[in-house]
Amino acid sequence: MILFFENRYVAALRVRKQESGFDVRWMLVHFRREMAFADVFAEMMENPTPRMRRLEQLLENRSAAEFEQQAGQAQLITRRNFGKTMRLFAPLYVSNECVNNCQYCGFSRDSGILRTTLTVEQVVTEAKFLHDQGFRNILLVAGEHPKFVSEGYLQKCLDALKSWVPTLALEVGPMEHPQYQEMVHHGAEGLVVYQETYHRETYQTLHTAGPKKHFDWRLNCPERAYAAGFRRIGVGALFGLANWRFEAMALCAHLDYLYKNCWKAQFTVAFPRMRPYAGNYQYQPDPERTLPDRALVQLITAFRILFPQIGIVLSTREPSAFRDAVAPLGITHMSAGARTEPGGYTGAGSDDLHLTVRGRRVELETKTAGQKATEQFQIHDQRSMQEIAAMLRRQGIDPIWKDWDPALLAAPEESLFFVNQS
Repeated sequence: MILFFENRYVAALRVRKQESGFDVRWMLVHFRREMAFADVFAEMMENPTPRMRRLEQLLENRSAAEFEQQAGQAQLITRRNFGKTMRLFAPLYVSNECVNNCQYCGFSRDSGILRTTLTVEQVVTEAKFLHDQGFRNILLVAGEHPKFVSEGYLQKCLDALKSWVPTLALEVGPMEHPQYQEMVHHGAEGLVVYQETYHRETYQTLHTAGPKKHFDWRLNCPERAYAAGFRRIGVGALFGLANWRFEAMALCAHLDYLYKNCWKAQFTVAFPRMRPYAGNYQYQPDPERTLPDRALVQLITAFRILFPQIGIVLSTREPSAFRDAVAPLGITHMSAGARTEPGGYTGAGSDDLHLTVRGRRVELETKTAGQKATEQFQIHDQRSMQEIAAMLRRQGIDPIWKDWDPALLAAPEESLFFVNQS
């Protein structure tokens, strides 16, 4: 009876959308409030799903032969679903201003770092550099600060890029559903939002100020993004903040939930590990929380086996030798030639460096030649895009720069026109 009612309700929503144009997808996601992941997260961790129980088995200590068998299975599944390809992307940092205090992040509010926010014209300059390098997939990254990354700023950046960068994604502070809708309208098709840590107590300890301290608000972010129309959604945890096995199980629970409730989107997952950052360049991993290389390989291959069609991202946080070794084992997306500070590719914005104290801009007493904005964290793989592409080709993997074009969503006649022009 409930199913019958829901089917009739959905049908009525679709009719109403045709009549009024209101957002059916948002209504479907929010029709049953208990669908929110934050409401079921604790229960899922206490009563794991079959997929979560399978993950526990795949992460058990394994012999060398079992380890190789799991890696081989992951490689076969990857080739079956993605072929011998690797999608390459680059992050483009537009601002390192932030109102949040996060104890592990170089952009943290109270860090006395050199800050800047690029103008739209400077964002275009950075994007053109990446475009000339071959990138057609760009991730716009910004700290969370409504005064500097103000209303309308990201929309203007997207408008300036969308006609010549086919894949634009955002990694910015969480937003309300209407704001996400606006980002999609202005050309963003992907959103990346990492929970950082799924361990609630650890999360509260590490996030002491700013909107990011609200655990559930961030946890439900992918659902709001899905309801707003994002086609690609990336999730992950920052490994090194809490017990890595707990993080892996929680991440599996989150994906299990999203697969069932937000099934029209494409998902990616990442397992970034802590790196030295501004304020703690001497960072050393906590032995009780660190994710060793062998465990990370086991984690990558386990998620590939459990989620055959999910994209798995490996960034330049990792050493070059490690990235080379695991590229064939389940990875589908890699960053290349990355910089983690605003203006990192061309030096744009370096003429406007300043400090920010309690939300107020403070000018530098002295400026020296070559100064640049402070990076979020230190990258490990320093190779250029060309070197990464050459490495992949040596392994028989084709680097993919473009896998999407907005013309694919156009009317058949319009789509044919655009394809003929490209």
